[in-house]
Amino acid sequence: MINKLKPKSEFSRNVLTLMTGTTIAQAIPIAISPILTRIYTPEDFGVFALYMSVASILSVVATGRYELAIMLPKKDEDAVNIVVLSIMIAFFVSFVSLLIVFFFNAQITNLFGNPEISNWLYFIPITVLLTGVYQSFNYWSNRKKQYKKLSHNRIIRSATTTTVNLGMGFSGLGSSGLILGGVIGQFFATLTLGQSLWYKNKTMVTVVKKLKVIALAKKYSKFPKFDILATLSNVMSHQVVHILFNILVNTSTSGYYYLVQKIMGMPTVLISSSVSDVFREQASSNFIKYGHAKQIFVLVLRKLFLLSLIPFLFLFLFVQDLFIFVFGANWAEAGLYAKILMPMFFLQFIASPLSYILYITDSQKLNLFMQMGMFFFVLLSFLCGHIFENTHLIIILISGFTSMIYLLYIIMSYHKSKGDFK
Repeated sequence: MINKLKPKSEFSRNVLTLMTGTTIAQAIPIAISPILTRIYTPEDFGVFALYMSVASILSVVATGRYELAIMLPKKDEDAVNIVVLSIMIAFFVSFVSLLIVFFFNAQITNLFGNPEISNWLYFIPITVLLTGVYQSFNYWSNRKKQYKKLSHNRIIRSATTTTVNLGMGFSGLGSSGLILGGVIGQFFATLTLGQSLWYKNKTMVTVVKKLKVIALAKKYSKFPKFDILATLSNVMSHQVVHILFNILVNTSTSGYYYLVQKIMGMPTVLISSSVSDVFREQASSNFIKYGHAKQIFVLVLRKLFLLSLIPFLFLFLFVQDLFIFVFGANWAEAGLYAKILMPMFFLQFIASPLSYILYITDSQKLNLFMQMGMFFFVLLSFLCGHIFENTHLIIILISGFTSMIYLLYIIMSYHKSKGDFK
């Protein structure tokens, strides 16, 4: 009976494997979020959001975006050389980041207008390094279809992070608990995944050659040339919001927005990212075999749309009341933000996995233009809101402009999935 209920297609089985682990991993922070919002203030979340924003922006260049190329070579020997290349770049970027923080700590702190962030700037290079190494390991595991391993690893990261969050939160250490929770969780996730990969793939070290690494760096040079700027624009369009809220409005507003991103982004992390991991592998294989991936694209598009339509409509109607009930009256403003941003989250949920088609079809330039457009519109939203001194206007404009970009991503990715390289 149980076997009959299992998905028949390999794609669905792999998605279910990742989704199971991701569900557990995300259920843990969701379960304790009502506790965290009562032991941490919006200001604490605002400081944490500022830290993560800076770390996320720098993490874009941590591997030169070469981790995306790990999925592409036909031979594992080439792929493992790209893994080494990505990790080497991560160490270099982390070291440079440490030098910048050491020599310009005061200037950076003054720019952000938040003295509390000063000491935490020294932890950013650690986060950047761990993120770069983890992403390299993650894509290798994805290439080898080691979905159970990735699933278990996400649970380890989530459990470690939330344990530290709770322990330090009840000790009254403020934003320290949120920041250190993230760093320690990332460390254990990277360590456990790295140990597992080393145990099963240590013989692959013999195929790593200096000349091969250099050759592959040149072969896939479009990733650092075009995708760094594209992804940097994407990350900044999301993360610069917290920086600008800290500078132009206040830390509490940044905290409200962060909680909304964290909670409303859960469906994307929970389901869409799991679909994305499997979609990357199958779409890449289809292009190698058939020269297109239209069939798998349409299948995933249909499933994501049907899966998300009713839940997002329900949330649009009741999300304000739910935020007050779950997180407390102090977070009522966050509930309003969530309602305004609902169309953006809906389209992001659908577009996130499907847009990988642009990487497979060597369309980094197109991706770059759209990401730069998204970043421009976020800045325009803040400019308009600042001129009219209206925070809600900022949120409305961000939602509208970003939704437009995600819809464009879906349309363009569909055309590329057909093998249309024009």
